[in-house]
Amino acid sequence: MTPRINEIWVYLAASPLLGLTLTLLAYQGAVLINRRCGGHPLANPVLIAVVVLVALLWLTGTPYPTYFDGAQFVHFLLGPATVALAIPLYAQFERLKRMAVPLLVALLAGSLTAALSAVLIGKALGASDATLFSLAPKSVTTPIAMGVAERLGGLPSLTAVLVILTGILGAVGAQGLYRLMRVNDPAVQGFALGVASHGIGTARAFQISEQTGAFAALAMGLNGLLTAALLPWLMPTLLHWIG
Repeated sequence: MTPRINEIWVYLAASPLLGLTLTLLAYQGAVLINRRCGGHPLANPVLIAVVVLVALLWLTGTPYPTYFDGAQFVHFLLGPATVALAIPLYAQFERLKRMAVPLLVALLAGSLTAALSAVLIGKALGASDATLFSLAPKSVTTPIAMGVAERLGGLPSLTAVLVILTGILGAVGAQGLYRLMRVNDPAVQGFALGVASHGIGTARAFQISEQTGAFAALAMGLNGLLTAALLPWLMPTLLHWIG
């Protein structure tokens, strides 16, 4: 940057609201791009906003803690937003009761597959134990995944990156995979997306339909609880078994 622009940036960076403003502008711009692209999965708003913000912080040399001083207001709202997901889920309560047993079976299968496949592939590629512990909770929402990884002895920062990548990959590729497998039920689509791709997948599910989003929200919450309960017990046994 030129000296003059650099001085302006240093002045703005001193305000904690800069991170909040940049986050909102980046996401709003990403939403506009997504609409211009007709809602194409590759134009995922989260993916675009993340790329823009990372590039901006890198080009300006802004430390992440400085950015997060302002962006933490958005982070704070994640809690109320997650609780609010119960509202569309309540509208699907009757169908949820009818599908309780299949959903529980799908939850267990999906949760174990997400964790075990990541660990086995990582082990086959020669990853260290710390990396394997970081990979295992990649399909649950970030706060739970980081807590689980830390408890196992993994690297929470690496887990956070893997969680984001997993969510974006699921949000981008889910609809194409559903068409290929001829999965048309909104409830099934949403539940699978929530189990595999947590919050980012759930956001994508709500773009498909409210019913899809409701079942994705349910799956995201249940998968987080199940993973937090099972992985600390399962991982030592798994690592001993695979050597």
